[in-house]
Amino acid sequence: MNHTDSSIRKCVAVNNINIHYLDYHSDGPVLLLMHGLTANANAFDALIEGLHPTFRVICPDLRGNGLSDKPAFCYTVEEHVQDILGLISHLGEEKVHIGGHSFGGYLAYYMAANYPHVLNKLVILDAAKAMNSNIVEMLSTSLSRLDMVYPDFESYLEHVKKAPYLDFWDPAMLTYYRADVQDLPDGSVKPRCNIMTISEKSMNLATVDWPDLIPLIEHPTLLINALDNYTMGEPLLPDVLAKETVEMMQDARYAGVDGNHQTMLYGHGAKQVVRHIAAHLHDEQNGKQH
Repeated sequence: MNHTDSSIRKCVAVNNINIHYLDYHSDGPVLLLMHGLTANANAFDALIEGLHPTFRVICPDLRGNGLSDKPAFCYTVEEHVQDILGLISHLGEEKVHIGGHSFGGYLAYYMAANYPHVLNKLVILDAAKAMNSNIVEMLSTSLSRLDMVYPDFESYLEHVKKAPYLDFWDPAMLTYYRADVQDLPDGSVKPRCNIMTISEKSMNLATVDWPDLIPLIEHPTLLINALDNYTMGEPLLPDVLAKETVEMMQDARYAGVDGNHQTMLYGHGAKQVVRHIAAHLHDEQNGKQH
């Protein structure tokens, strides 16, 4: 399906701001997927392709695709969650399946711990266990200085490709940075964010430690991690810690997939992730599975 199709790209006013989201209709149960901070809802293309025939997949765009009234770096986890709760209410759903990757994974288990009444089952995709200034390393080349202007978006992408932490991204993935630039009247573009402010904001995002949240999760949970240890400097849940985390939950199972923190969402990695998610959400047994 095409993300530019007006039938799936939607917007709703929640908490006095506009929340943009992708809505893939089917007759199945609702699965709300939340992405990480360094991409937008399009990052789940491969997952959605495998999931949307069976589930109605909803992807809130935490970055706003360049349209958000309140971009991700500018407000707290609790504010994010309140907007997502408003979106769920707008959809007319009492409970949904919830999944998240990276920062979206943090949001997902934060919601499971603090707002369990809206959740059926939980899927955590290589979640962040905290947010800190390491993320600045990955974003500094792409966002650069506030006053830097590029002749056009293609020139900006050439600049982004030089970032040391983006060496495995293909051109399609790089286009997610469209949300990070502002179009100028003459056709040139410039970064939206001042990189000097991101470190402080990102460190303030996650204010509750994951060990305090994980034991509170009572819903059936699937924790998926990539087996590759390359995580671009982000404080993620590594493979061994993911298995220990499952033991901290009341009802959870673990699955590891090929790839790393980003490539698990594409190609062969995505096919494995989809298979595990579908099995988990269709499983009616509540006992632990390993």
